[in-house]
Amino acid sequence: MKLRHIVFIALIIASTSFAYERGTVGRYMVEAMTANSSKQTPFWMLNNRYGLSSLDRNNGYLRAAAFHDVDTTRRFSWGAGVDLVVPYNFTSKFVVQQLYGELKYRSLLLTIGSKQRYMGVVNQELGSGDMVFSNNARPIPQIYIAMPEYQWIPKMNKWLAFKGFFSFGIFTDGGWQYRNFDGKSSRTNKVLYHTKGIFLRGGNRDRFPLTVEGGFEMGTQFGGKAFKLIKGKYHEIDMHHSFKDIINAIFGLSGGDSNDPLQSGEIANAYGNHVGEWSLALSWAPKDKDWAARVYYQHYFEDHSQLFWDYLWRDMLLGAELTLPKNPFVDKIVYEYLYTKDQSGPVYWDRTPEIPIQISGTDNYYNHYIYGGWQHWGMGLGNPLLISPIYNDGKIFLHNRIIAHHAGISGNPTDQLSYRILLSHTRSWGTYGNPTPKVMHNLSSMLEVSYSPKFLPGWSFKATVAGDHGDIIRNTFGGMFTITKTGLL
Repeated sequence: MKLRHIVFIALIIASTSFAYERGTVGRYMVEAMTANSSKQTPFWMLNNRYGLSSLDRNNGYLRAAAFHDVDTTRRFSWGAGVDLVVPYNFTSKFVVQQLYGELKYRSLLLTIGSKQRYMGVVNQELGSGDMVFSNNARPIPQIYIAMPEYQWIPKMNKWLAFKGFFSFGIFTDGGWQYRNFDGKSSRTNKVLYHTKGIFLRGGNRDRFPLTVEGGFEMGTQFGGKAFKLIKGKYHEIDMHHSFKDIINAIFGLSGGDSNDPLQSGEIANAYGNHVGEWSLALSWAPKDKDWAARVYYQHYFEDHSQLFWDYLWRDMLLGAELTLPKNPFVDKIVYEYLYTKDQSGPVYWDRTPEIPIQISGTDNYYNHYIYGGWQHWGMGLGNPLLISPIYNDGKIFLHNRIIAHHAGISGNPTDQLSYRILLSHTRSWGTYGNPTPKVMHNLSSMLEVSYSPKFLPGWSFKATVAGDHGDIIRNTFGGMFTITKTGLL
């Protein structure tokens, strides 16, 4: 399905849903943002904002959105959203940030279009970001079928529940890659997108404070066209997408043979670029208390060797989250440890008749030979501490072997005032193919204060200051101011 078909269907459902449930409550948002920095936008003013940000030292936007949320109390319900942005000094002159229509029946939800969402175990406000599906890049238009909320499995006496999702979409940054990187690096266009995931949760907080949550998620880039820059000339690679190719992409199977030597190896191994993660979270939340504790773990993989147990799972994102009893100082604390140096080891060798031994090393996280990497509009789709290609003219992820420590703190001093602090320290060894001459460092920090005055219902004022220091990205310091007005339709 082409992008224009997805957008057209989303518009039809959106307009129908607003008309169908006239009289029910919708909501709107109008927002203005301006940012100014000494050299470039600081790390935490740029990342984990669903791609609605710019690396340019001076940037901003005007944003208007209207939403009609699905009614979760009804068996059948409609929903829709339109979120449009007019930016300055962005990668686009106009941004359709969200445009979607939704149909809900019982616990199932069908969404067509672009929508900001998250279903994983990582804290999205205070954490550094999910390893596969973070909120770092612009939403990808897709057909998305999900059971978004946990549903009890029959005959388990309400001790075991599950949820999941399945989608197909298309990347929208082909034109942007052409305008920005033509003649400089390889690029892609009209690449297809597929995701799937399932989560299980054991425990019942009403009966016992401990719950255990685990999940398996995968994302795939396939189809479309790639233009490889070889000796100053582009070599076009047409990655076909027949029904059989779609099945191969879903299950990570071989795509058969190819006469093109640049894609034959990829197709013979597994059709498309596959990434994924195993997730686990343990939560302790007493029912009659206002405090809670949680730990979570993610294991990232890019091939079968790390999907299962061919190699030790040395690479990880490990997080701890503490929710404190109500007080005017600190509401929540998050700490994360991120290690991605191993990547199955420094050696890769595929079987040959002469040496029939296969060694699955140098996984080269987020990069890919044909598709350019796990990114959208230059922003990584996974954890942003593995620095996004937008810092490197969109070419590749240059820092995917890292050790990072990250902390986040939030609080509500009053019912009108809240704050958020992020602090990250990263050490990078570059990549296996392009190691750094020395270990590189970076320290990124951010303080964000929000004020929602009672005498101005629906208004919010947010001031942000942030800075970077080190040699991975440029030293910089900047500030951002955001005014938001929300209300009911």
